Amino acid sequence: MKASSAGWVFAAPALAVIGVFFFLPVAAGLMLSFTDFDIYVLANLHNLRFIGLGNYRHLLETPLFWRALGNTLYFVVVGVPLSMAASLGAALLLNSKLALLRPAFRTALFAPVVTTLVAAAVVWRYLFHARYGLIDYALGAFGVRPIDWLGDPHWAMPAIIVFAVWKNFGYNMVIFLAGLQTIPEDLDEAARIDGASAWQRLRFVTLPSLAPVILLVSILTIAGHFQLFAEPYVMTQGGPLQSTVSVLYFMYDEGFKWWNLGSASAVAFMLFLVMFALTMAQLSLARRGDVR
Repeated sequence: MKASSAGWVFAAPALAVIGVFFFLPVAAGLMLSFTDFDIYVLANLHNLRFIGLGNYRHLLETPLFWRALGNTLYFVVVGVPLSMAASLGAALLLNSKLALLRPAFRTALFAPVVTTLVAAAVVWRYLFHARYGLIDYALGAFGVRPIDWLGDPHWAMPAIIVFAVWKNFGYNMVIFLAGLQTIPEDLDEAARIDGASAWQRLRFVTLPSLAPVILLVSILTIAGHFQLFAEPYVMTQGGPLQSTVSVLYFMYDEGFKWWNLGSASAVAFMLFLVMFALTMAQLSLARRGDVR
């Protein structure tokens, strides 16, 4: 048996699992997006009709879909830079030679990532409570009047962003920390001898060396933030006034509240197209910047 054939034989079980549990459901979802699959079809498959791009046209004419897309973009545009900045800042602190008890702090900062999302969201919902929440209580000590964080359309999404940053920044922190530990100390030492300040060493030595890691983290973080669902589902149920309805929350309602499974499948692929376009744009910009 040739080496190439042996490789395919060993890879076949894994490829079969990927095909059955990933590509097959994706293909089935794509086919459903071209049909009017709803609760009546569940009762009788003869009610299934092929409607082509009808679901996609209907979505583009639905104001709530555009509202959900706008909310999701707001969450991504604000949340991704905050999450990456918090992750990079924590990684820089942990990578410093002056840092004490680094294993303990690394474990503590990573702990929110492995905490159950729903449980953490319930706790933060009480922290944001307008009357009994600790956040308003702490702000009151500085003379700030209580804010209805989850009941005010202007504050609900920022509150969810704060929670999401706290919940997820530890994952990227570990990636950044691994990248920082691969940077040769000679580069930083040479810059220090040449009289570069700490900010100059960060700007001209550390960040350029981390460019490929930053690209990876940005792609992963954007993809994760576009999948916003559990946070608004637990904390606000999409309110107030639909200010926290995300694309995935809208898809959930379409598929499992109204049983418009064909429309829900179309939402999923519309979101995929948006994420794919943004990822390709990031990779294109990285190539122009010669990120390796």
